[in-house]
Amino acid sequence: MAAQVSPVAAVAKSDHGVGLWAQLRRATPWWAQPLAIVAVLGAFTGYSIWTAFFGPGPNHISEHANYLSPFFSPLIWKTGPVTPALWVLWAPLGFRATCYYYRKSYYRAFFWDPPACAVGELRRRGYRGESRLPMVLNNLHRFFWYPAAIVVILLWVDGFASFDDGGHLYLGLGTLILLVNAVLLSGYSLGCHAFRHAAGGGLDCYSCSQAGKARFRLWRWVTVFNGHHATWAWVSMFSVVIAEVYIRLLQAGMPDPHILVK
Repeated sequence: MAAQVSPVAAVAKSDHGVGLWAQLRRATPWWAQPLAIVAVLGAFTGYSIWTAFFGPGPNHISEHANYLSPFFSPLIWKTGPVTPALWVLWAPLGFRATCYYYRKSYYRAFFWDPPACAVGELRRRGYRGESRLPMVLNNLHRFFWYPAAIVVILLWVDGFASFDDGGHLYLGLGTLILLVNAVLLSGYSLGCHAFRHAAGGGLDCYSCSQAGKARFRLWRWVTVFNGHHATWAWVSMFSVVIAEVYIRLLQAGMPDPHILVK
């Protein structure tokens, strides 16, 4: 007669040799992840709207000395009928809103469509995918990549420009924050599925196309970033907010730890 194994013992046995992170994920309720996504994405959206339209300072611009917030870079003009952030935010926000990873996240968390892989559609009407408005606009993701990439390049320019303080070398904590933000945003942009497809993922035969070997090397390099695209997406989102909040704090009078080389 076979010995009976209790469910608790079976789970404990199955967890033997499994890492702590995997065990914590098994023990976490299913609703914890979508709730966290709703909270984080909702807070990010709310803060983006506040800092662009209602933040303190002339025309709500977040800048201090040689630092410029990524929410306002590039700063096309400082005065005008609308906040300068509108000339910038449409590109990175549009890029993130249509991102393949973020679409999976907010479809499940906000719309429960579906709430998980093994759960069927909750809606009774026919599934139309992204073929009707407004979801069909997500197909613009590949085009949002180009202006978003330009913004990332300009953030690198801002990061290096923050080293200059009237012709002197300025090494501040804000400089480090801006450069780390540029690195993380670059990792997120380079790991984009649309860019990976354009780099070489859409080719059926590398040896049959022009510059096939070069595109294959580029595709392999981009694939390294793409393998951790979700991680890049989250950490870069937090880095943007950290850079923005830090500059707001400097505006409010907080000192910036720095070394000035004259």
